[in-house]
Formats: sequence, C-alpha cells, structure tokens
Amino acid sequence: MTHVERFNAVMNFESVDRYPRIEWAGYWDKTVTRWRDEGLDANLQGAENIRATLGLDPYSQFWMAPGSAETPKPTHHGSGILATEADYEAMHHTLYIGRDFSSDYCKKVKAENAAGDRVVWITFNGFFWNPRTLFGIERQLFAFYDQPELYHRMNRDLLEFNLHMLDRVCEEMCVPQFMTIAEDMSYNHGPMLSKELFDEFLAPYYKPLCAELKRRGIRVLVDSDGDVEPLIPWLKEVGVEGILPLERMAGVDVANIRKDHPEWLMIGAYDKMVMKNGEAAMQSEFERLAPTMRGGGFIPSVDHQTPPDVSFENYQIYLKLLEQYTR
Repeated sequence: MTHVERFNAVMNFESVDRYPRIEWAGYWDKTVTRWRDEGLDANLQGAENIRATLGLDPYSQFWMAPGSAETPKPTHHGSGILATEADYEAMHHTLYIGRDFSSDYCKKVKAENAAGDRVVWITFNGFFWNPRTLFGIERQLFAFYDQPELYHRMNRDLLEFNLHMLDRVCEEMCVPQFMTIAEDMSYNHGPMLSKELFDEFLAPYYKPLCAELKRRGIRVLVDSDGDVEPLIPWLKEVGVEGILPLERMAGVDVANIRKDHPEWLMIGAYDKMVMKNGEAAMQSEFERLAPTMRGGGFIPSVDHQTPPDVSFENYQIYLKLLEQYTR
C-alpha cells in the first residue's frame, strides 16, 4: 500500500499491510540538542528531515493561522495582543492574510501526495484557540461574559478565513487526507469552558467548517491537550471525527474512548513519560495500546513532543518497537 492508501484505510477501519509510522509532533529543540551529542547527524535540520532519516513515514503539515509580520506580538506567552474592539479593528488588516502554495516545496508535496507517497495534513486555528491568542488567556475567559459580541466577531472572521484557505490549499496544492483544528481547550482535569459556552460561542462556527471539510472528504480532528474525554460528545455534535494527542499524563484512556465511541478517530496516546525507562517499559506501553490499535481508527504516536530526558538510544529502541507493533 502507499502511505496515502494506508492512512486512509486505517481511518476507515479497513485492513492494512501495516500501520502508519509517524511522529505527529515536531521534535523538542532540547531533545534534538541532546541527540546530536549522542549520535544524531549534526547536519540534519528540521523535524521532517530527522523523521525521514530515522525511517518514519513522510507527511507534511501546513498550519494556516491568521497573522503576518505586521501583527503585534505578545510580550510573553499567554499575554495576548488586544483588549478592546478598537484594538481588534486597528490590527484587523494584518490578520487575515493567508499563505502561498507556489513554492518548490509545495510543488514537491503536491506531486508526492498525488503518487501516494506523502500524507498531507492541514491545521487551522480553532474557535477557542484563536480568540485566546488575541485576548490572552485571562482576558479570553472573561470575554465570554464581558465582550461576547467581539468574541463572535472574531470567530466569524476566523471561519471566513479558514474556509478561504481551505479553498486555496485544495485548488493550489491537493486535498489533504486530514486536518486538525488547534484548540487546547482542556487541561488535566477537563475542559476549560462549559458546554453552554461551547454551544454558544464555538459550535456555530464548527458546524459549517466541519461540513465543508467532510464534503471534500477530509477527516476532521481536533488538537487538544489535557483530559479530552468529556469533550468528545460535544465535538461529535458539531461534526468532528477524532482527536489527538490523547495525553496519558492527563489520564486519557484510548481503550475507554473506543468502548464509548466506537467510530472515533485517534492519533497519539503513547505515554512519553515511559520512554526514558528502557525497553521493557516502552514495550509495556505498546501492549497497553495494542488492543485498540487492532480495532482500527487509531494511529499510535508519542502523545506530545519527545522530552529531552529520552536518550537517542532509547528513542531508537522506541522506533524498533514501533516497527514491530505496527506490522
């Protein structure tokens, strides 16, 4: 099977020659620095080249987020870049610019995807994530109550931008195999908003976006850290089909999800915290995931960036076990 055929078959709960072997998250810079000291080719630059050298399957992610060089930058993580509608109005012309798909790299991806040799994945900012990048973490949570009209305006603009970029990527490069809506709207004890707020402020924009994605045959997943199990029924109502990365530290259990949601698509779930502990611990983690893998609709991958306490030797052991368990 080609990489594209294999990915589509797993996501359709169909038989495959083997499972995809991917590392969905980019490598942590501190991890790569350590690995260079332990034998990784120092000339390798970029996660895609590292993945290829280590024998993982090729894929390309295109994240199409609002913003440009003219957009103000936050002073620190989580601080946001605006407080009022006047602030939003002043920077509006810098936000919804889009990106170009005419580069040599995009032409390469287009050809390899058409041949089945590369899976393509796109990411849009979500309707919880994007207002947070604008308001900042604290102001966003107050904005549900203090600035609801502005919150809705932001999400109307974001929906228009996302649909425009979807048209462009499909027409100028290819129809992606799947997409993620970046949200991070859970922490380790569950969602950071109520079902009522989700229904009022997010669902009206999810529904048309998911409908258009599915009309084009693109699998729709959400990217959220934390305990995402309570979110799944909410997301299913608006047309989402799956989620990643399924963080084990937050107590996420793919076997439990599969029991409650047989059709739900999943990527990730491999507990990154066991990887420093050697082969037996890593094999035990694959054994935990194997029954869910055998049912389809689930691609195992490290449940977030591999941390720098994982040696290059242990990561190579992980890759050896990944090859065995995905046969």
